[in-house]
Amino acid sequence: MISGKKILIGITGSISAYKTITLIRLLVKKGADVRIVITPAAKDFVSPMVLSTFSNHKVYQEFVENDIWENHVILGRWADLFLIAPASCNTISKMATGLCDNFLMATYLSATCKTVIVPAMDEEMWLHPSTQNNIKTLASYGNDVIEPREGLLASGLIGKGRLPEPEELVTILEESYCRSNELAGKNILITAGPTEELIDPVRFITNRSSGKMGFAIAEVLYLLGANVKLVSGPVSIETKYKGIQIIEVQTAKDMFEICREEQEKFDIGIFSAAVADYTISHPENEKIKKKDENLNISLSKTKDILGSMGELKRKDQKIIGFALETNNGEENAISKLKNKHADLIVLNMLNSDNDVFNNDFNKVSFIESNENIIHFNTASKKEVALKIADYIISNWK
Repeated sequence: MISGKKILIGITGSISAYKTITLIRLLVKKGADVRIVITPAAKDFVSPMVLSTFSNHKVYQEFVENDIWENHVILGRWADLFLIAPASCNTISKMATGLCDNFLMATYLSATCKTVIVPAMDEEMWLHPSTQNNIKTLASYGNDVIEPREGLLASGLIGKGRLPEPEELVTILEESYCRSNELAGKNILITAGPTEELIDPVRFITNRSSGKMGFAIAEVLYLLGANVKLVSGPVSIETKYKGIQIIEVQTAKDMFEICREEQEKFDIGIFSAAVADYTISHPENEKIKKKDENLNISLSKTKDILGSMGELKRKDQKIIGFALETNNGEENAISKLKNKHADLIVLNMLNSDNDVFNNDFNKVSFIESNENIIHFNTASKKEVALKIADYIISNWK
């Protein structure tokens, strides 16, 4: 994860340098220690004082400042990651040839960590053979290059050359360079969202689950190094990380069948989906017309995913279930823990103070296998996901 990472950002002379202000704020907010080095040309596009304010550190600009020599070697060795964004055509050329005529170049040549280059320039400059050859040369040195995005450029033209937005850059850094290894090698299956049980081709019964809790768990565990497979009912959200494998399903039957297929593959199963308890016994093939005053629909019980997974689990597998209750929460959760052969139940109490549906916050309790209950205060769903991750690491790693 980004928290605690030492990230050095190099800023060069590009109009898109203004985006680095937001990038720095996002990285600092996530707990990174950010230091900044800029080229002389970069000062025409972004203020060193502003950069210093948001990074909480001085900005490195020259070899000698106030009669004090700045040690570029130590700075280059300090970082866990050196991100040069934006990287201008001029700086890319210097990096490819080793031309060391400013503090940023000296720091780059001294760096012992991974360097990630994010070019930003007009499309014709980006596509020019000399630039493309320089990019290939830099990649051959072991540097990574995040290609520019397409869109409106400073020239007023539409083309490839834009610096990715700060939020996208943070996501790339998290996924490609800042995943931890605390859960490396663990295969984790997660279910999320609602299911839809068809009445006819245009109607179905469902519930208010947004899938936010399951997606938050998937992202947190993925950043901790786990191999994550997420089985999701119909939701309107997406995961930020390409490495999370998404399997989309519609009905409770679909979700049950996928989970059974994955039974032997996971180390930990986390079943947070709000699966329908009942489905339509005989869905119609054609749209039902409004005729009679009342419409009677026959419902049949769906297969129990959590119970089946718990019953069939190996000794080395762990199962986490979710319980949403409106009354007698702890009693019902303990009963679910036993009947479903789960190793942990995450209890949600639905009431006026804890509306879990389509909400970014939640108040949960953990019911452990020995029936011990751990209560938590209201927290964001990401914080709840982190608590689940902490429990897994502390008890089952």
